[in-house]
Amino acid sequence: MARQFVLSAAGTAFAAALLAAGPALAGPSILVDLGSGKVIEQEDAFQRWYPASLSKLMTTYVVFRAIQAGEVTLESPVRMTKNAAKEPPSKMGYAPGSELTLDNALKIIMVKSANDVATAIGESIAGSEKAFAARMNAESLRLGMTGSHWVNAHGLHSEEQYSTAHDLAVLARALRTEFPQYESYFKLEGIVAGNAKIKNHNDLIRRFDGTDGMKTGYTCPAGFNLVATATRDDRTLLAVVIGERSSEERAVKAADLLAAGFGAATANAPTLATIKPQGEGLDQPINMRERICTKAAYRARLDAGEVDKNGKVIISSPNLHEPSREPILVAVGLGGATGPRSPFAAPVEYADVPIPTPRPDYTPVKASVVQ
Repeated sequence: MARQFVLSAAGTAFAAALLAAGPALAGPSILVDLGSGKVIEQEDAFQRWYPASLSKLMTTYVVFRAIQAGEVTLESPVRMTKNAAKEPPSKMGYAPGSELTLDNALKIIMVKSANDVATAIGESIAGSEKAFAARMNAESLRLGMTGSHWVNAHGLHSEEQYSTAHDLAVLARALRTEFPQYESYFKLEGIVAGNAKIKNHNDLIRRFDGTDGMKTGYTCPAGFNLVATATRDDRTLLAVVIGERSSEERAVKAADLLAAGFGAATANAPTLATIKPQGEGLDQPINMRERICTKAAYRARLDAGEVDKNGKVIISSPNLHEPSREPILVAVGLGGATGPRSPFAAPVEYADVPIPTPRPDYTPVKASVVQ
């Protein structure tokens, strides 16, 4: 897979800066100027891929559209159903019947990436997982994300759920440009839920200067995925990195793309709307399981000197630094929902207890007067 630098003279400088930072990694990627939508660099950006929890960005976009349409507010209830509570981890573990605000639910899926909460959001907005997925697909088509298809709100693996680096960039740009009032959700450093302190999985936050979003994703078939945004000198860049073999490798690749991009011009660059697919087999998703989730894959990396005996990836970037402070955590929890329920919300479930039956007619006997 060849990396394509989309600029001429500026592209040459960009390539030199990027290659100087370290070896190129093989997964698809794209780097975009968020304001103009111009593409600075892309590599296999139209290759179909499993998005994992980057799917929650699409979930969030559907939520924002529902708020915009007046269906719900950030104070509306998200109800944990039995179906949602059964989702595999990562999850919050809330009991069926419990409720939280849509605001807290969004914070949780952005930081904790909780699958049970994501499913509960979908059911609370659209009435069912299937109905919510239909909304996700409708919004994708409206945005021009022609290489994407959705069947769930959380991103747990399905052969029928896929996207591309290009489409994820289109989605991320829409989130930031159409709904700037909600950008704080994407740069949360962490949350506090009861006694649990949970840091954001986005390793660029507090490690790459100017980072202000957005979301990570991981499954064995998808690999390690990241959508990252950063702002310097009033210019915001957007990097999508998918299919990496570790969280550190996705962070390094995204950081190096962003750092090189801030030094690149975009005058002659194409836009997200004008770049076209190139190559063969783009409609066949790549499954990363054998490359990252097997003993053979680990042994091969160990023998190649890519990981140490503890499995830690041996890679670094001059563009990443260790955090200089502890993360700022935001409290989340159950309760507090005062907004309207969605008109399409899932029916309220009740506990499995016998329904009282009417008693037979009963005429009380008058007591005798005691003399």
